Amino acid sequence: MKRTFLTEEHEIFRQSLRKFLEKEAVPYYEEWEKNKEVPRAFWMRLGEQGYLCPQVDEKYGGLGTDFGYAVVLNEEMERVGTSLIGIGLHNDIVIPYIESYGTEEQKKRWLPGAISGEIITAIGMTEPGAGSDLAGIQTTAVRDGDDYIINGEKTFITNGYTADLVVIVAKTNPKANPPHRGISLFVVEAGTPGFKKGKKLAKLGQHANDTSELIFEDVRVPKTNLLGKEGMGFYYLMEKLQQERLMVAIQGLAAAERMLELTIDYVKQRKAFGTTISQFQNTQFKIAEMATELEVGRAFVDRLIIDHMAGNTVVTEVSMAKWWITDLAKKVAGECLQLHGGYGYMEEYEIARRFRDITVTSIYAGSNEIMKQIIAKNIGM
Repeated sequence: MKRTFLTEEHEIFRQSLRKFLEKEAVPYYEEWEKNKEVPRAFWMRLGEQGYLCPQVDEKYGGLGTDFGYAVVLNEEMERVGTSLIGIGLHNDIVIPYIESYGTEEQKKRWLPGAISGEIITAIGMTEPGAGSDLAGIQTTAVRDGDDYIINGEKTFITNGYTADLVVIVAKTNPKANPPHRGISLFVVEAGTPGFKKGKKLAKLGQHANDTSELIFEDVRVPKTNLLGKEGMGFYYLMEKLQQERLMVAIQGLAAAERMLELTIDYVKQRKAFGTTISQFQNTQFKIAEMATELEVGRAFVDRLIIDHMAGNTVVTEVSMAKWWITDLAKKVAGECLQLHGGYGYMEEYEIARRFRDITVTSIYAGSNEIMKQIIAKNIGM
């Protein structure tokens, strides 16, 4: 099926990126997993090649590309491994907040470094006691003259350990009614007194994706680090979550397609009872079922990409895609591991890593249960 939003230029970009990743990422991915982070040197190489934040306006050092390039970047990163999602988070989730809501001074201050790889970013939403319920966050930012003093704790923060700059969700008016009207966004830079990073968290999967806790103890930031207007943070988050959840669907689909590709190659080679297991009817039926479901998912996600690029609001449909695709990807992971037999349980086979890496996709960016609540509400329930 032709993907109409991708041009010849997009495909040339994909070929170049894939060659780059095969040389600069694939041979080192296992080492990155052991170290629990993607090294800063790789970020710098990405920046040198124009693979960081290419959508940013040229006057800040970007390339001014359309969203199709973000799709290509995330699909190709996913082909290498899900642990590279921190790059997509930097490019397509964090930096868009600065692009959309930052002042000219803020953009000049932070965007060039984010494009070159000198600045790695993260976003601090989740707290030990607040995940999908963003209105329930406890982190506060209290005005003190020309500064704000931030206190609180964030957890499960992707890029948290290596981040140079973090967009923080905090309450500037704890008495606001409803509570979400008291939420604001701040940019906090690494090295600011009182801002501490916890150790890298030991996770079930996505080992090279560095994840940590962030602690704020009387962190003083100037009012010039307020992103957008005070009290508008929740609304900014709601505006940007459509793209974040669409990215999760794009990545989940790319992961599932990669798992099916690996499995088709495996069953064609693996022999049992005098023939390859690809000749067994059960194998053929399982492969056919997965291929069909992924084709259906691809058609839906690509339609949403086109709508998103056109500036349309597709929150309901993106919520559908986020839960359905990630659930499908987990199903595909299980089926593909089963078709690998005992070898699928061995870490030396990529399917084992894929199986453990895909699990969290139904949890982050808003759990799949929250997606269903959003859908139900938006269709009049």
